Amino acid sequence: MSLVHVAVGIIIHDGQILISQRASHAHQGGLWEFPGGKVEQGETVQQALSRELQEELGILPTAIQPLFGIEHHYSDKFVGLDVWKVSAFAGEPQGMEGQPLKWIALEQLRSYPFPKANQTIIDLLFLSKDLVAN
Repeated sequence: MSLVHVAVGIIIHDGQILISQRASHAHQGGLWEFPGGKVEQGETVQQALSRELQEELGILPTAIQPLFGIEHHYSDKFVGLDVWKVSAFAGEPQGMEGQPLKWIALEQLRSYPFPKANQTIIDLLFLSKDLVAN
């Protein structure tokens, strides 16, 4: 089973975090997630994150910092998630692929269904609440 390397953005604005809903036909469809996507061959994680956020949300991150990396084994794939804080960006986020977006407070994250790999991200965010402060 090969590793799927993913760049994940914890996008923060006015003390809230942006989440998006996966398309119903996608893997883990209908669940909520932090925006991002696969790191392509020859790309750095920062380049992948910037590209994915432009493609998915129409924004260009202007201030990012690495938070942590996690790994998760699904029955059909193994994912490595590089999680980055995005504290500033150019543009106004919109669902470029038709996906719903929501700005929510950290405390609301556990009210939304996320893929299992994202549960560790949520747990770590709760443990380090200062990471998500603007």
